[in-house]
Amino acid sequence: MDNEFMGSITDVAGLLAGHFTDPRRPTGCTVVLAPEGAVAGVDVRGAAPGTRETDLLSPANTVDRVHAVLLTGGSAFGLDAAGGVMRWLEARGIGVPVGPVRVPIVPAAVLFDLLVGDASVRPDAAAGHAACEAASAAAPAEGNVGAGAGATVGKIFGGAYAMKGGIGSASLSVAGVTVGAIVACNALGDVLDPDTGRLVAGARTEDGLRLRDSRRALLRGELPAALLAGTNTTIGIVATDAPLTKAQAQRLAAVSHDGLARSINPVHTPSDGDTMFALATGRAPRSPGMMLLCALAAEATALAVLRAVRAAESLTLDGLRLPAARDIAA
Repeated sequence: MDNEFMGSITDVAGLLAGHFTDPRRPTGCTVVLAPEGAVAGVDVRGAAPGTRETDLLSPANTVDRVHAVLLTGGSAFGLDAAGGVMRWLEARGIGVPVGPVRVPIVPAAVLFDLLVGDASVRPDAAAGHAACEAASAAAPAEGNVGAGAGATVGKIFGGAYAMKGGIGSASLSVAGVTVGAIVACNALGDVLDPDTGRLVAGARTEDGLRLRDSRRALLRGELPAALLAGTNTTIGIVATDAPLTKAQAQRLAAVSHDGLARSINPVHTPSDGDTMFALATGRAPRSPGMMLLCALAAEATALAVLRAVRAAESLTLDGLRLPAARDIAA
């Protein structure tokens, strides 16, 4: 399979995607809109998550459809951007009818990018609204945009040896259904090609010119740098046009973490808040079964991570140098 020609999450019928990238520093947010509503699930594996409206996605809870999912930079401050998404949806009459109003349901997750540039600049409600204004059915841009604008990878041995992360998307269509993913990769660990196991981006060697291979370095006894909890995090959305229940959507979100594990090492660490959402628009006439959908979800997620770092561009800001995958030899 040629990873370079995969599609994007907007290949899933019923979804739109848009970015806002802040011109003042590398940060931003990314929204996936489901104007007709989508069954949703979530699975949080990292130990330091920043999320909103995740409890209501439990199959035991009442609300069964969401209208958007937001991925954002800015750490917990960035959750403000979800308010702008709600305002955009409300203005178009989209939401759960509650008496005289419609309440849009907008789960969200954040990544930490506050050490890249001026930390006082982070996504807010205006940023979320702007991401909705930019949303379309076209394939979303990848790399240093939206929630991936300030993303970095390979920080396990210190930020001085890190590289530029980003946001990527991919999709696969089999048996009459499509599964797509979009992932903002801000991982503590390294990124690998899931097909070959080859390192693509991550912690660099002391001279900064090559990849260190964090897994092997740790096994040799090299100790990680002192790390602050929550200063990393990979967040994403996996989606399908197959009809699913809430319990099945939750399972799809859980299995998408297998894709993170195939493409990021180490993953789900105490310093990451790794969170994956799942959406099901139900536009396809039938489901081919959860076995196939789960396999596609893990694959699309892994490919989206790979594309995030392959699309990333190097960044130098305030003395911090973050080379991109294309600049460093494995």
